[in-house]
Amino acid sequence: MDNGITTFNTDAVQSFQKFAQHPFKFSAYLFWKLPAAWLSGVRLKSLEADTCVTTVPFRWLSQNPFRSTYFACLAMAAELSTGLPAMMYVRSAPRRVSMLVTGMESTFVKKATGVTTFTCSELPLLRAAIERALNDNSAETVTLRSEGRDKDGILIASFAITWSFKCKS
Repeated sequence: MDNGITTFNTDAVQSFQKFAQHPFKFSAYLFWKLPAAWLSGVRLKSLEADTCVTTVPFRWLSQNPFRSTYFACLAMAAELSTGLPAMMYVRSAPRRVSMLVTGMESTFVKKATGVTTFTCSELPLLRAAIERALNDNSAETVTLRSEGRDKDGILIASFAITWSFKCKS
């Protein structure tokens, strides 16, 4: 903390990005910590400073009876596109911060019959909420949008996921 402003450990952020983008290490992490996401094929495509992109395929383990991707599998990919960057910033914070999903809204526009790619481009809002929690010692919430699109860029589903962050004493 410097002049009341929290700074994240840049080395820790880069280390987390490297870990998350390592195909074997992150796949093993998903297998042990989020086995349902791993089994349904949810994967990280990229994790940058301002954007996180995840994917989920339509396949036997992610299908519903209507020959499309089950909504819960879409929700897992959308949540990961907001939650993984949250973990990155929480783990690189100068003090312990707890994080929890406190709400989710979704809109389904079109059947998901192939790979659906979720993009969350609101990571600066996420980082600011965690900084406020650290600087003010208060619980902070932020709602992040993640849009899922098919290979042609057509909107499949949109999620608004609300995260709560609280600095631990």
